[in-house]
Amino acid sequence: MSAMVWRRSAAAWALLVAVVAAAPAQADNVSVNVDQARVMKLPDRVATIVIGNPLIADATLQAGGVVVLTGKGYGSTNMLALDRAGKIVMDHTVQVVGPATADLVIVYKGAERESYSCAPECERRITLGDSTNYFNAVLGQTIARNGSAMPGAK
Repeated sequence: MSAMVWRRSAAAWALLVAVVAAAPAQADNVSVNVDQARVMKLPDRVATIVIGNPLIADATLQAGGVVVLTGKGYGSTNMLALDRAGKIVMDHTVQVVGPATADLVIVYKGAERESYSCAPECERRITLGDSTNYFNAVLGQTIARNGSAMPGAK
């Protein structure tokens, strides 16, 4: 009877070890601010980075096992790192949060929202969540200014 119990326990133990060894490491949480980048060191052997929702975050694999993670929109997604065989060697949850700057001032005009950077003077700022008209007006000015700075611009 005790030999049968031992065999069952050994079989259960072997199954548990196999499952734990085959599963990727537990997901860790990584936080990044919207419109900002974060540099992270990757585990060895990483060949591919996968972002679950590219509207929330973007990742660029660099030489030397480094990834640049950029917050694109508010929310949560995941980032997987795969080796050349397609095995998951890293699994992180990426949480993109709002700007953490002390100079951010948000002005509400009824239901309309406008964002400003005030350091030391207040200037218009494009921030997710701003009213469509305000956002598009500031974005249009930024595009026009950047276009004027291009070589060959009149």
